Order: sequence, then C-alpha cells, then structure tokens
Amino acid sequence: MFKKWFQQFFQQAETEPDPMKYLIVGLGNIGAKYDNTRHNVGFDVVDHLAKEFDAEWKVDNLGSVAEFKHKGRTFVLLKPSTYMNLSGKSVRYWLQKQKIQKSNLLVILDDLNLDFGKQRLRGKGSDGGHNGLKDIDRMIGGNNYARLRFGIGNDYSKGKQVDFVLGEWSSEEQDQLGDLVKYAADTAKSFGTIGLQHTMNKFNKK
Repeated sequence: MFKKWFQQFFQQAETEPDPMKYLIVGLGNIGAKYDNTRHNVGFDVVDHLAKEFDAEWKVDNLGSVAEFKHKGRTFVLLKPSTYMNLSGKSVRYWLQKQKIQKSNLLVILDDLNLDFGKQRLRGKGSDGGHNGLKDIDRMIGGNNYARLRFGIGNDYSKGKQVDFVLGEWSSEEQDQLGDLVKYAADTAKSFGTIGLQHTMNKFNKK
C-alpha cells in the first residue's frame, strides 16, 4: 500500500508545474540580418539577462534556451527559432517541457503603439496586431499571460511599416537602447520575484 502511494506521489510531482520556475520569452527572428533591428528587441532583453547571470545559451528544439537562478526562482530564457509569426509553437513546447504554469510566463515584444523608450507590462490583453502574440494566443489557448511591450515608436511614412519594424535602430535610439534594455530586463526579474501586480506598479512608469 505504501509503495503504491509513494509511486503516485512522485508521478504527481513529476507532472505538476513548478511554481518557482518562470519562462521569459524574448520575441524576434533568427539570423544575422535581423540583429540590431527593432523587431528583435525581445531577443536583446533576454540576451541581457543571460549575460548578467552568465547563463549559457544552448540551441535546442524550437529555440535557444538559457537558465539561471535568482532569489530562489529558476528563470528559463527562450528565444524561439520558429521566426516571429510562429512563436506560439515554441512557447507551448517549452511551457510543457519545463512544466511551467501559464501565470509564470512573460513574453517580451516590440510595440509600434508605444513611443520609443516607453514600456508596458500587462497580465493579459489583445495581440494589438502583433503576429508573434497572435500565434502564442492561438497555441497556448488564450491571452491570459503576462506580456512586456517595449515601445519602438511609429516614425515611418505611409506604407513603410514593415521596413521600419525590420529596420535597424537609429543612432539616437542606439544611444539610449542599453539603458532601456536593462530596465526591461529588471522588469522581467521583478516579475519572477515580487509578482505581476507589484512589478506593474513599480516599472510601468516610462
């Protein structure tokens, strides 16, 4: 009887999500031609976190993954290799593989609707026309997960949206980018340590 209970206990432990584990996803496109572009700012933020904690990136199924410990939590960083429009496949796979609950998921993305330098953390919301979010909503069943929107502005002429989003930062933007990426990275760390609501109150200022 005890042996059966023991087996059931460990089977349950193996399948239940770990409440102290977080998946931080930076959205972007793989390939050198997308480096330093506005659409890849999600990659920049998780790259900053990996560097800060000396976490090594490993190419794995549907993405590159790095992991570090901070204040008793495990942070799993993910850069999907599926390209932006199919990000959901990668996010769903790593949520399941790492046994992470949806409430411990944070997706970091670029946002045309926010001025450059502003950011907004929310616990849910619409995709806002962002194809990466749209696919994640579809693949993980709803939009009730945290997202950190990094403002890239909308300083482009009519019909030039794609060129702007996939274009490189201007020299003026580049001068400020380092501090802004660090601020977003600090927001992600806070999300995993003091929670969504407190982090929104503290970091939704810029």
